[in-house]
Amino acid sequence: MGDVPKNPPFPLTEVDKWVLSQTDDEFYYHDWEDLKKIIGENNLSVLKRKPSDLRRYMAWTFDTKARYGSMINYLLHHRLPSTWGSPPFTPASPVPFEDKSDYRVLINDWPYGLSPGITHIVVWSRTIIDTDPDTGDMTPESRKIVTDFVKRFFADKLGPEGDDRVLWFKNWVALQSVRSLEHIHVMVKDVSKSILEEWTQELDVHRLR
Repeated sequence: MGDVPKNPPFPLTEVDKWVLSQTDDEFYYHDWEDLKKIIGENNLSVLKRKPSDLRRYMAWTFDTKARYGSMINYLLHHRLPSTWGSPPFTPASPVPFEDKSDYRVLINDWPYGLSPGITHIVVWSRTIIDTDPDTGDMTPESRKIVTDFVKRFFADKLGPEGDDRVLWFKNWVALQSVRSLEHIHVMVKDVSKSILEEWTQELDVHRLR
């Protein structure tokens, strides 16, 4: 069992604090049915990382902020397209995920604690994804836009059973550890390395010429 740090690099949820009191052997991994239930109920606060991973993520975040000044600066330097520049961004399209230059698909460097066969993807967007200012959750219109994108980009690629092998969510504003950069989370089940590489490849529209 471990202690909860007094000065964490980002706000810890009650679930985070509970996870930090556990050992890896005590941790329950999220399986596919568990994820379907959590995401279907929009109960996103219960998603959790393995205790040792959460501690490493906290240490990495602390060091990264010390080196780059912020998580945003790190992501802009090392993970996001050079064509985006610095916030506030000027997207090619006002509609999220409509233009390929406005989003970047990456494997999550710090995934939740997931059962084998499940891959955690993050899709970063330089176009604003509208949320309800009162709840911090997505508006019905933006939810439909994201749903349509996830289906055509991810699920359709996996054939007739694709819809059953893809889940997605966008954290409420209060749950985001990187709040100033728009992103959604996508979970996929039993996807080959070649397809994952195809989804996450850097495109010409992401590079400065």
